[in-house]
Amino acid sequence: MSKFQTVGGLVFLALFLIAGCGSQESTADEAAAIERPVVVATTTILGDVLSNLAAQQFDVVTIMPPGTDPHLFQPSAQDIAAIESASAVIANGALFEEGLLDALNAAEDDGALVFEAITAVDQLEASGSTHDHEDGHDDDHHVDDEDHDEHADDAHGDEDEHGDDGEHDAHGNEGALDPHFFTDPARMAVAVNGIADFLIANVDTLNAEKLTAAAEEYIEVLTALDREVETTLASIPESGRVLITNHQVFSYFADRYDFEVIGTVIPVGSTDDGVSGRRLVELSELLESEGVSVVFADISSSDELAQTLANEVGDVAVVKLYTESLGEPGSSGATYVEMIRNNALEIASGLGE
Repeated sequence: MSKFQTVGGLVFLALFLIAGCGSQESTADEAAAIERPVVVATTTILGDVLSNLAAQQFDVVTIMPPGTDPHLFQPSAQDIAAIESASAVIANGALFEEGLLDALNAAEDDGALVFEAITAVDQLEASGSTHDHEDGHDDDHHVDDEDHDEHADDAHGDEDEHGDDGEHDAHGNEGALDPHFFTDPARMAVAVNGIADFLIANVDTLNAEKLTAAAEEYIEVLTALDREVETTLASIPESGRVLITNHQVFSYFADRYDFEVIGTVIPVGSTDDGVSGRRLVELSELLESEGVSVVFADISSSDELAQTLANEVGDVAVVKLYTESLGEPGSSGATYVEMIRNNALEIASGLGE
Protein backbone atom coordinates (compact mmCIF):
# COMPACT_ATOMS: atom_id res chain seq x y z
CA MET A 1 0.00 0.00 0.00
CA SER A 2 1.36 3.41 -1.00
CA LYS A 3 1.92 6.27 1.41
CA PHE A 4 -0.75 8.29 -0.43
CA GLN A 5 -3.32 5.53 -0.06
CA THR A 6 -2.60 5.33 3.66
CA VAL A 7 -2.93 9.09 4.14
CA GLY A 8 -6.08 9.16 2.05
CA GLY A 9 -7.59 6.39 4.12
CA LEU A 10 -6.78 8.19 7.35
CA VAL A 11 -8.32 11.42 6.05
CA PHE A 12 -11.46 9.56 5.02
CA LEU A 13 -11.67 7.88 8.42
CA ALA A 14 -11.23 11.22 10.22
CA LEU A 15 -13.95 12.83 8.12
CA PHE A 16 -16.24 9.89 8.79
CA LEU A 17 -15.69 10.13 12.56
CA ILE A 18 -16.25 13.91 12.54
CA ALA A 19 -19.44 13.50 10.56
CA GLY A 20 -20.58 10.81 12.97
CA CYS A 21 -19.92 13.01 15.99
CA GLY A 22 -21.76 15.90 14.37
CA SER A 23 -24.71 13.65 13.63
CA GLN A 24 -24.82 12.43 17.21
CA GLU A 25 -24.66 16.00 18.54
CA SER A 26 -27.46 17.10 16.24
CA THR A 27 -29.57 14.14 17.30
CA ALA A 28 -28.95 14.95 20.95
CA ASP A 29 -30.00 18.57 20.39
CA GLU A 30 -33.13 17.46 18.61
CA ALA A 31 -33.93 15.03 21.42
CA ALA A 32 -33.43 17.78 23.99
CA ALA A 33 -35.79 20.03 22.05
CA ILE A 34 -38.37 17.29 21.85
CA GLU A 35 -38.08 16.63 25.56
CA ARG A 36 -38.55 20.29 26.56
CA PRO A 37 -41.50 20.69 28.92
CA VAL A 38 -44.69 22.14 27.49
CA VAL A 39 -46.42 24.97 29.35
CA VAL A 40 -49.99 25.68 28.28
CA ALA A 41 -51.49 29.17 28.39
CA THR A 42 -55.25 29.49 28.26
CA THR A 43 -55.32 32.97 26.65
CA THR A 44 -53.32 34.78 24.00
CA ILE A 45 -52.24 37.36 26.58
CA LEU A 46 -50.76 34.72 28.88
CA GLY A 47 -49.29 32.90 25.89
CA ASP A 48 -47.34 36.02 24.94
CA VAL A 49 -46.20 36.51 28.53
CA LEU A 50 -44.93 32.92 28.69
CA SER A 51 -43.09 33.33 25.39
CA ASN A 52 -41.09 36.11 27.05
CA LEU A 53 -40.14 33.78 29.90
CA ALA A 54 -39.38 30.61 27.97
CA ALA A 55 -35.73 31.37 27.06
CA GLN A 56 -35.70 28.14 25.00
CA GLN A 57 -36.33 26.15 28.17
CA PHE A 58 -39.93 25.21 27.51
CA ASP A 59 -42.43 25.26 24.67
CA VAL A 60 -45.58 27.36 24.90
CA VAL A 61 -48.97 26.14 23.69
CA THR A 62 -51.77 28.72 23.68
CA ILE A 63 -55.29 27.32 23.72
CA MET A 64 -57.29 30.31 22.47
CA PRO A 65 -56.54 31.85 19.07
CA PRO A 66 -56.17 35.63 18.58
CA GLY A 67 -59.41 37.59 18.61
CA THR A 68 -61.23 35.08 20.79
CA ASP A 69 -63.81 36.13 23.38
CA PRO A 70 -62.57 34.14 26.41
CA HIS A 71 -66.02 34.14 28.02
CA LEU A 72 -67.52 32.31 25.03
CA PHE A 73 -64.62 30.06 23.98
CA GLN A 74 -65.30 26.30 24.01
CA PRO A 75 -62.32 23.92 23.87
CA SER A 76 -61.87 21.17 21.31
CA ALA A 77 -60.81 17.64 22.17
CA GLN A 78 -57.28 18.62 21.09
CA ASP A 79 -57.33 21.59 23.48
CA ILE A 80 -58.38 19.37 26.37
CA ALA A 81 -55.66 16.85 25.53
CA ALA A 82 -53.06 19.64 25.51
CA ILE A 83 -54.16 20.77 28.97
CA GLU A 84 -54.10 17.24 30.34
CA SER A 85 -50.62 16.45 29.00
CA ALA A 86 -48.95 19.78 29.84
CA SER A 87 -46.06 20.08 32.27
CA ALA A 88 -47.90 23.12 33.69
CA VAL A 89 -50.93 25.23 32.83
CA ILE A 90 -51.10 29.00 33.33
CA ALA A 91 -54.67 30.28 33.48
CA ASN A 92 -56.11 33.73 34.14
CA GLY A 93 -58.49 32.67 36.90
CA ALA A 94 -61.60 34.25 38.47
CA LEU A 95 -63.79 32.36 35.98
CA PHE A 96 -62.35 34.33 33.06
CA GLU A 97 -62.07 31.20 30.90
CA GLU A 98 -65.64 30.06 31.54
CA GLY A 99 -65.72 27.37 28.86
CA LEU A 100 -62.42 25.87 30.06
CA LEU A 101 -63.36 25.45 33.72
CA ASP A 102 -64.43 21.81 33.45
CA ALA A 103 -61.26 20.90 31.54
CA LEU A 104 -59.04 22.77 34.00
CA ASN A 105 -60.71 21.26 37.05
CA ALA A 106 -60.61 17.73 35.59
CA ALA A 107 -56.94 18.08 34.65
CA GLU A 108 -56.06 19.38 38.10
CA ASP A 109 -57.96 16.52 39.72
CA ASP A 110 -55.77 14.17 37.67
CA GLY A 111 -52.61 15.84 38.96
CA ALA A 112 -52.02 18.62 36.43
CA LEU A 113 -50.19 21.70 37.72
CA VAL A 114 -52.47 24.71 37.22
CA PHE A 115 -51.61 28.26 38.27
CA GLU A 116 -54.13 31.10 38.13
CA ALA A 117 -52.20 34.30 37.43
CA ILE A 118 -54.75 36.52 39.15
CA THR A 119 -53.88 34.94 42.50
CA ALA A 120 -50.50 36.70 42.37
CA VAL A 121 -51.90 40.24 42.21
CA ASP A 122 -53.91 42.72 44.24
CA GLN A 123 -57.47 41.90 43.16
CA LEU A 124 -60.63 43.97 42.70
CA GLU A 125 -64.17 42.81 43.23
CA ALA A 126 -66.42 42.62 40.21
CA SER A 127 -68.96 45.37 39.71
CA GLY A 128 -72.01 45.86 37.56
CA SER A 129 -70.36 48.73 35.74
CA THR A 130 -68.65 51.12 38.09
CA HIS A 131 -65.29 51.64 39.66
CA ASP A 132 -65.56 54.09 42.54
CA HIS A 133 -63.13 56.97 42.89
CA GLU A 134 -63.36 59.95 45.22
CA ASP A 135 -62.84 62.42 42.40
CA GLY A 136 -65.95 64.53 42.54
CA HIS A 137 -68.07 62.59 40.03
CA ASP A 138 -71.69 62.32 41.04
CA ASP A 139 -72.49 58.75 41.98
CA ASP A 140 -76.13 59.34 41.03
CA HIS A 141 -75.04 59.42 37.40
CA HIS A 142 -73.62 55.90 37.48
CA VAL A 143 -75.48 53.24 35.61
CA ASP A 144 -74.76 50.08 37.53
CA ASP A 145 -76.31 47.18 39.36
CA GLU A 146 -74.18 47.20 42.49
CA ASP A 147 -71.37 49.50 43.61
CA HIS A 148 -68.91 47.22 45.36
CA ASP A 149 -65.74 47.52 43.30
CA GLU A 150 -63.14 47.48 46.09
CA HIS A 151 -59.75 45.97 46.68
CA ALA A 152 -59.98 42.33 47.70
CA ASP A 153 -56.61 41.88 49.34
CA ASP A 154 -57.91 39.10 51.56
CA ALA A 155 -59.00 37.06 48.56
CA HIS A 156 -55.62 35.33 48.24
CA GLY A 157 -56.01 31.77 49.35
CA ASP A 158 -59.34 31.97 51.21
CA GLU A 159 -61.36 30.71 48.29
CA ASP A 160 -61.12 27.59 46.22
CA GLU A 161 -58.69 28.21 43.37
CA HIS A 162 -61.27 27.71 40.62
CA GLY A 163 -64.18 29.40 42.37
CA ASP A 164 -66.08 26.34 43.56
CA ASP A 165 -67.17 28.25 46.65
CA GLY A 166 -69.13 30.69 44.50
CA GLU A 167 -66.87 33.67 45.29
CA HIS A 168 -65.31 33.80 41.82
CA ASP A 169 -68.05 34.73 39.40
CA ALA A 170 -67.49 36.51 36.09
CA HIS A 171 -71.14 37.56 36.01
CA GLY A 172 -70.86 40.20 38.71
CA ASN A 173 -72.42 38.35 41.61
CA GLU A 174 -71.81 39.45 45.20
CA GLY A 175 -68.22 38.87 46.27
CA ALA A 176 -67.02 37.95 42.78
CA LEU A 177 -63.57 38.90 41.54
CA ASP A 178 -63.00 41.01 38.45
CA PRO A 179 -60.72 38.84 36.27
CA HIS A 180 -59.33 41.61 34.02
CA PHE A 181 -56.13 42.37 35.98
CA PHE A 182 -54.12 42.35 32.75
CA THR A 183 -55.41 45.81 31.72
CA ASP A 184 -52.92 47.10 34.31
CA PRO A 185 -49.31 46.41 33.21
CA ALA A 186 -48.05 47.07 36.75
CA ARG A 187 -50.16 44.18 38.02
CA MET A 188 -49.04 42.07 35.09
CA ALA A 189 -45.43 42.63 36.17
CA VAL A 190 -46.35 41.21 39.59
CA ALA A 191 -48.12 38.28 37.92
CA VAL A 192 -45.01 37.53 35.84
CA ASN A 193 -43.02 37.14 39.04
CA GLY A 194 -45.68 34.78 40.41
CA ILE A 195 -45.72 32.71 37.22
CA ALA A 196 -41.93 32.40 37.23
CA ASP A 197 -41.91 31.31 40.89
CA PHE A 198 -44.59 28.72 40.17
CA LEU A 199 -42.74 27.24 37.19
CA ILE A 200 -39.43 27.12 39.06
CA ALA A 201 -41.06 25.37 42.02
CA ASN A 202 -43.00 22.82 39.97
CA VAL A 203 -41.16 22.03 36.70
CA ASP A 204 -37.97 20.24 37.71
CA THR A 205 -36.17 20.45 34.37
CA LEU A 206 -36.15 24.26 34.25
CA ASN A 207 -33.02 26.23 35.05
CA ALA A 208 -34.12 28.60 37.82
CA GLU A 209 -31.36 31.11 37.12
CA LYS A 210 -32.23 31.43 33.43
CA LEU A 211 -35.95 31.66 34.09
CA THR A 212 -35.46 34.27 36.82
CA ALA A 213 -33.28 36.34 34.48
CA ALA A 214 -35.89 36.17 31.71
CA ALA A 215 -38.63 37.17 34.15
CA GLU A 216 -36.62 40.11 35.49
CA GLU A 217 -35.90 41.32 31.96
CA TYR A 218 -39.58 41.17 31.00
CA ILE A 219 -40.65 42.84 34.26
CA GLU A 220 -38.35 45.73 33.35
CA VAL A 221 -40.14 45.98 29.99
CA LEU A 222 -43.54 46.03 31.72
CA THR A 223 -42.37 48.62 34.24
CA ALA A 224 -41.23 50.87 31.41
CA LEU A 225 -44.56 50.26 29.65
CA ASP A 226 -46.42 51.34 32.78
CA ARG A 227 -44.49 54.63 32.84
CA GLU A 228 -45.12 55.08 29.12
CA VAL A 229 -48.87 54.66 29.61
CA GLU A 230 -48.85 57.26 32.39
CA THR A 231 -47.12 59.70 30.05
CA THR A 232 -49.53 58.93 27.21
CA LEU A 233 -52.56 59.56 29.44
CA ALA A 234 -51.14 62.72 31.00
CA SER A 235 -52.94 64.89 28.44
CA ILE A 236 -56.35 63.83 29.79
CA PRO A 237 -57.56 66.25 32.48
CA GLU A 238 -58.88 64.88 35.77
CA SER A 239 -62.43 65.89 34.88
CA GLY A 240 -62.22 63.93 31.63
CA ARG A 241 -60.94 60.67 33.09
CA VAL A 242 -64.23 58.84 32.74
CA LEU A 243 -64.92 55.75 30.69
CA ILE A 244 -68.04 54.20 29.21
CA THR A 245 -67.22 50.77 27.87
CA ASN A 246 -68.90 47.87 26.14
CA HIS A 247 -68.54 45.67 29.22
CA GLN A 248 -66.75 45.81 32.53
CA VAL A 249 -63.13 45.21 31.65
CA PHE A 250 -61.21 48.35 32.67
CA SER A 251 -61.56 48.49 36.45
CA TYR A 252 -57.89 47.60 36.97
CA PHE A 253 -56.86 50.13 34.35
CA ALA A 254 -59.02 52.73 36.10
CA ASP A 255 -57.55 51.81 39.46
CA ARG A 256 -53.99 52.17 38.22
CA TYR A 257 -54.36 55.39 36.18
CA ASP A 258 -57.01 57.22 38.19
CA PHE A 259 -59.98 56.87 35.85
CA GLU A 260 -63.61 56.16 36.61
CA VAL A 261 -65.77 53.68 34.72
CA ILE A 262 -69.14 55.43 34.93
CA GLY A 263 -71.11 53.05 32.74
CA THR A 264 -71.03 49.89 30.65
CA VAL A 265 -73.36 48.76 27.88
CA ILE A 266 -73.35 45.22 29.25
CA PRO A 267 -73.84 45.53 33.01
CA VAL A 268 -71.66 42.67 34.21
CA GLY A 269 -68.18 41.22 33.85
CA SER A 270 -68.98 38.81 31.03
CA THR A 271 -69.87 39.57 27.42
CA ASP A 272 -72.36 36.69 27.46
CA ASP A 273 -75.33 38.61 28.85
CA GLY A 274 -78.38 40.41 27.56
CA VAL A 275 -78.99 44.17 27.65
CA SER A 276 -82.36 45.80 28.29
CA GLY A 277 -83.74 48.72 26.34
CA ARG A 278 -84.07 50.59 29.62
CA ARG A 279 -80.34 50.32 30.18
CA LEU A 280 -79.57 51.80 26.77
CA VAL A 281 -81.89 54.72 27.55
CA GLU A 282 -80.12 55.28 30.88
CA LEU A 283 -76.73 55.18 29.19
CA SER A 284 -77.92 57.63 26.54
CA GLU A 285 -78.91 60.04 29.29
CA LEU A 286 -75.58 59.47 31.01
CA LEU A 287 -73.58 60.22 27.88
CA GLU A 288 -75.46 63.47 27.40
CA SER A 289 -75.31 64.58 31.04
CA GLU A 290 -71.60 63.81 31.40
CA GLY A 291 -70.70 65.22 28.01
CA VAL A 292 -68.94 61.97 27.03
CA SER A 293 -68.34 61.68 23.30
CA VAL A 294 -66.79 58.22 23.04
CA VAL A 295 -67.74 54.67 23.96
CA PHE A 296 -64.97 52.10 24.12
CA ALA A 297 -65.84 48.68 22.69
CA ASP A 298 -64.01 45.36 22.40
CA ILE A 299 -62.27 44.17 19.25
CA SER A 300 -62.84 40.56 20.31
CA SER A 301 -66.62 40.91 20.72
CA SER A 302 -69.55 42.53 18.95
CA ASP A 303 -69.89 46.31 19.18
CA GLU A 304 -73.48 46.30 17.87
CA LEU A 305 -74.99 47.54 21.14
CA ALA A 306 -72.33 50.22 21.53
CA GLN A 307 -73.02 51.40 17.99
CA THR A 308 -76.76 51.44 18.72
CA LEU A 309 -76.09 53.58 21.80
CA ALA A 310 -73.83 55.96 19.87
CA ASN A 311 -76.38 56.35 17.09
CA GLU A 312 -79.12 57.03 19.64
CA VAL A 313 -77.19 59.88 21.23
CA GLY A 314 -75.45 61.23 18.12
CA ASP A 315 -71.97 62.75 17.90
CA VAL A 316 -70.58 59.80 19.85
CA ALA A 317 -67.69 57.74 18.50
CA VAL A 318 -67.22 54.02 19.13
CA VAL A 319 -63.53 53.19 19.58
CA LYS A 320 -62.56 49.53 19.64
CA LEU A 321 -59.78 48.39 21.98
CA TYR A 322 -57.91 45.14 22.52
CA THR A 323 -59.34 44.02 25.83
CA GLU A 324 -59.41 40.27 26.42
CA SER A 325 -57.41 38.89 23.53
CA LEU A 326 -54.39 39.88 21.48
CA GLY A 327 -54.83 40.73 17.84
CA GLU A 328 -53.59 38.82 14.84
CA PRO A 329 -49.85 38.87 14.06
CA GLY A 330 -48.93 42.19 12.47
CA SER A 331 -51.81 44.06 14.14
CA SER A 332 -51.39 46.89 16.65
CA GLY A 333 -52.26 44.43 19.41
CA ALA A 334 -50.15 41.45 18.38
CA THR A 335 -48.28 41.33 21.71
CA TYR A 336 -49.24 42.25 25.24
CA VAL A 337 -46.97 45.31 25.19
CA GLU A 338 -48.41 46.45 21.85
CA MET A 339 -51.95 45.86 23.11
CA ILE A 340 -51.47 48.04 26.19
CA ARG A 341 -49.67 50.74 24.23
CA ASN A 342 -52.36 50.82 21.54
CA ASN A 343 -55.18 51.06 24.09
CA ALA A 344 -53.50 53.92 25.95
CA LEU A 345 -53.04 55.84 22.70
CA GLU A 346 -56.67 55.26 21.66
CA ILE A 347 -58.00 56.31 25.06
CA ALA A 348 -55.80 59.41 25.13
CA SER A 349 -56.94 60.33 21.61
CA GLY A 350 -60.60 59.76 22.44
CA LEU A 351 -60.68 61.63 25.73
CA GLY A 352 -57.83 64.14 25.42
CA GLU A 353 -58.49 67.77 24.76
